[in-house]
Amino acid sequence: MQPVHVTNREHIYKQLFRVKSALKEHFQGDVVAPFVGRIGYPHLNIGMLAPVVSEQESWLHDAPCEWAAREIPSATIIDLRSELLNSRFKAHIKAKPRLLELAREAAMSHKPTEMEIKLKSVPKMSISLHQFSAPTGPKGDLLHAALTSNPTVSSKVERVVDGNDWKAADAITYLYGNGFDETFLTRLLSVGTVGLKTERKLVPTRWSITATDDIIGKQIIDEIADHDECGYTVRFGGHLGNYFLVLTFPGPWSYELFELMVGRGQLEYSTDHEFHQGRKRYADETAGGYYASRLAVLEMLKEQRERGRVLCLRFITPEYDTPLGVWVVREAARKATRAAPIAMDSLQHCIVYAKTTAQQFDVDLDPLLSQSKLLTYLKTQRTLSAFAFRGQQI
Repeated sequence: MQPVHVTNREHIYKQLFRVKSALKEHFQGDVVAPFVGRIGYPHLNIGMLAPVVSEQESWLHDAPCEWAAREIPSATIIDLRSELLNSRFKAHIKAKPRLLELAREAAMSHKPTEMEIKLKSVPKMSISLHQFSAPTGPKGDLLHAALTSNPTVSSKVERVVDGNDWKAADAITYLYGNGFDETFLTRLLSVGTVGLKTERKLVPTRWSITATDDIIGKQIIDEIADHDECGYTVRFGGHLGNYFLVLTFPGPWSYELFELMVGRGQLEYSTDHEFHQGRKRYADETAGGYYASRLAVLEMLKEQRERGRVLCLRFITPEYDTPLGVWVVREAARKATRAAPIAMDSLQHCIVYAKTTAQQFDVDLDPLLSQSKLLTYLKTQRTLSAFAFRGQQI
């Protein structure tokens, strides 16, 4: 669940007029990332995103981890993304046109790839806001493109791209383990550069973002299975108006997320969960935010060499007034998980702390927590345990 309303329209309109004067049919620029649409599947639009104005830090236009590290405000992120021209063409998910090979080379490079781009006409100024991916700027139909600089490709990326027997999940977890972030890995997956040679295909960017988070998350779940149990702790933090309260409890891996729209009158929320067996179906209620925040939590447990049960509460405040993509959820959760933990004596103390913290958002957690699958399970297990050992010395 993410807000779709936009309150800073005035700033967006001013930015549109500023970028409009730089639009033209023929230009040379740095392609920072591909973008694969989802409308019309299996025939999809593949775009190459390039700033319409030359800048020294063109890579910063597609760098969510860096945006979060620098605490770049949402208005500046909108400015960066609205400057990206989406030079696009259409292809079948299994086709291999020449232009797609250029998009793949740009995706594989860990630096922006300079290209000459010719469009069919001068694009009209626009900005597209997405709940899953970062905003994109004006769109233009691509007529011709050619490399004017050589892509900078890591030998590790070449290894999985050139290999015939790397499954997509194995390639992604290998590269993630070697320091490539989820934004880069999403690019590779979206343009079909990883996976068994016979199975490679285009994947809409929206889908590849969640798939990447899910693949890495599942790998970490396997890695932490034999770690020591975590204790009772709480952490709190956030980013761009999204705040996370992270509660950990001892036990095997389990996870539950509540997303709450706060400060807008009647409380709205959605929730999804999984126990140690994992999920069998897509998290329909919280969607991509579920997998993004789960990844942040799992990274925390892996770093601490622990396993445990985790309850996350995401508070979406009016401060988050424009959808910027699911990366905001991931980075907000990471800021919370990297906060200093507060040790608690028991599950009950964690809940009391959570209720007190929620009061700053004018939220009464009692009705919501009464529906928690994880808390219900824990209370039931404690009751069964007490019954089983009644009258025995343990």
